[in-house]
Amino acid sequence: MNSLKVKILGLTTAIMVLAVGLALWHNLETQRTMLRRFADQSGRVLGETIRNSIIANMAAGQNQEVARVIERISREPAIDDIHIFDDSGRILISSRPEEVGDLVPGSELLAYRSNEHTFVHTTAGNEIHSTLVPIENAPVCHRCHDPQAKVLGILNVHLSLDEMATIQRKGKQATLVSSLALLLIMVVALSAFIIIYVDRPLRRFAKAMNHLEEGDFDDARTDITSSKEMAILSEKFNRMVDRLRELIDRTVSQEREMAIAQEKLAHHDEIQSMNITLEERLKEIEYLNITLEERIEEIEEANYKIADLASELEERNTNLQDAVNRLQALHRMGLDINATMDLDQLFTTLVHQTVETLQARIGYILLLEKDSWTLTIGAAEGIPEHIDRGMRIPMKPGGVSQWVVRNRQPLLITDIEHAREFSRVSRLGFTRETVVCAPLKSGDEIIGTMTIANRHDGQGFTSEDLELLSTIAAQASVAIKNARLYEEQEKTYLSTVQALVSAVEASDAYTRGHSERVKRYAMRLAAFMDLPAETQRKIEQAAILHDIGKIGICESLLHKTEALDKDDIHTLRQHPSIGVHILEPIRFLAHVREIILQHHERYDGSGYPCGIKGDEMLIEAKILAVADTYDAMTTDRPYRKALSHEVAIAEIREHAGTQFDPDIAQAFLAMMEQEDQASQVFAS
Repeated sequence: MNSLKVKILGLTTAIMVLAVGLALWHNLETQRTMLRRFADQSGRVLGETIRNSIIANMAAGQNQEVARVIERISREPAIDDIHIFDDSGRILISSRPEEVGDLVPGSELLAYRSNEHTFVHTTAGNEIHSTLVPIENAPVCHRCHDPQAKVLGILNVHLSLDEMATIQRKGKQATLVSSLALLLIMVVALSAFIIIYVDRPLRRFAKAMNHLEEGDFDDARTDITSSKEMAILSEKFNRMVDRLRELIDRTVSQEREMAIAQEKLAHHDEIQSMNITLEERLKEIEYLNITLEERIEEIEEANYKIADLASELEERNTNLQDAVNRLQALHRMGLDINATMDLDQLFTTLVHQTVETLQARIGYILLLEKDSWTLTIGAAEGIPEHIDRGMRIPMKPGGVSQWVVRNRQPLLITDIEHAREFSRVSRLGFTRETVVCAPLKSGDEIIGTMTIANRHDGQGFTSEDLELLSTIAAQASVAIKNARLYEEQEKTYLSTVQALVSAVEASDAYTRGHSERVKRYAMRLAAFMDLPAETQRKIEQAAILHDIGKIGICESLLHKTEALDKDDIHTLRQHPSIGVHILEPIRFLAHVREIILQHHERYDGSGYPCGIKGDEMLIEAKILAVADTYDAMTTDRPYRKALSHEVAIAEIREHAGTQFDPDIAQAFLAMMEQEDQASQVFAS
């Protein structure tokens, strides 16, 4: 009985029993009072009703009807008796005829004289509720009764309370049962609450304390969240466990240290004797230290000199490494720029590698147009995207390149804030911070400038950077001159070969202008397919030279109008191979020779001279085949008249996938359809 759970449950149960008992008593008393009031109200209403009925019958002169009314009403189960008595207590009319003339019980007469119109009395063990209603002497009654009399009689209605008592007993039983059920539910709920929220957490705390007592700190931790209070208590308990573990660990550590200290103390005497010897040795060491300090001073002085020499050597090594890096960069750049003869690629390579070498954010090459005295962009890196790369920059004061061109010497601007004669914002859309610029020369002629601006680290350019850029610009000038010479040589070769082609076509009125027209068709198709610029350049050269091999074909065979025999056909089919042989000495046309060799091959492999097919063919050769066939069909030939544009288009559509690559043929048809629509719109 010493359990906290039992004590709480017992006390709470006793309080609930007391509360439920008081509620039950109050409920029963309330029911009894309500029944009594109901009986009073019912008796009063019934008495008034009977009295009014009696007065109405007496007014009508039907005195005998009064007795019958009382008799009929008395038959109701709840009515025990009805009678009328006078002031002396004698019964005048009764529902029981044998009572007429008898005296009423003294309690009724006493109640009437005391103006107590309702009261309860017990008769033969039954509770009876009596209601007294005076029947007053109304004017209508004076003809039969003495007008001086105020009351003709007193109506007494006896109501039996047995039915109400039965109702009260049933209500009492229902109230008792509901109270006991409520009490049971409350006890069960309280028991469950105590077990779940009090007993179970306390048991877990007790189990955790047992683990704590055994030294098992990990299992001693609790995680109770059944209620906010228990959660706080669990957290505090866990902190206590952690603190206790910390204290125990500290105590163990202190005990270990104490044991060690005691062990050391045991050797104290031995240490004292050793200290005496140590003092003697210290004196000797002090003497040696004095001598050593003198030597250390000498060594430190020597170290200072060595450090100065090392710093000087490191600085020289750094400068040497920078020089090596710059020379390596110059060497790599020289190899790269001498390996290309394409001016655009050359400019791009120069700018990119110079920007990387000088660790800058912006670099560009501007080319001088002497006729208009303007500058154009050869290549640029780091300038804003919206800047038009094809614009012309006028030579105006405040420009860096303008100063370099006019003064014919390189320029270094370490900080633009200290160079007020130059514009802070460049015409290429960026803000100058630090700049180096060197001229590009071809002999004694200025052909442009090379400019590098704004270092990544925010520092200013130095004279070494300017010297390096000048060296790069000198190399670049030579490379540009070589590339331009190579371009001129290419143009000369190409013009010579093109002149040969024109000579061949000029001898035949039917094929005059054929190569030029094929070039236009092929270039339009390449642009429509959005092919790279290099690919379009190859197509242009191949289109111009594709029939150069006809130089080696007999002129009479080219102009023959009769049907060709097998030998004639074999000879004509040699012109692609002959053309390749003619162009073989020209190295820069190596990429074009393969296109010319394939321009009569077919997609299904039935072409000549090699019989290749599908993806084995170059895309340039596939485009040239479509353009060449279209022009051949739409121009007059010795053996037939020109076909219409519509017929030629139908032929190309029909032979897509056999003679022509289906994708190339479809692109050609789409291009022609688009051009036809544009022509119709323009004509309208």
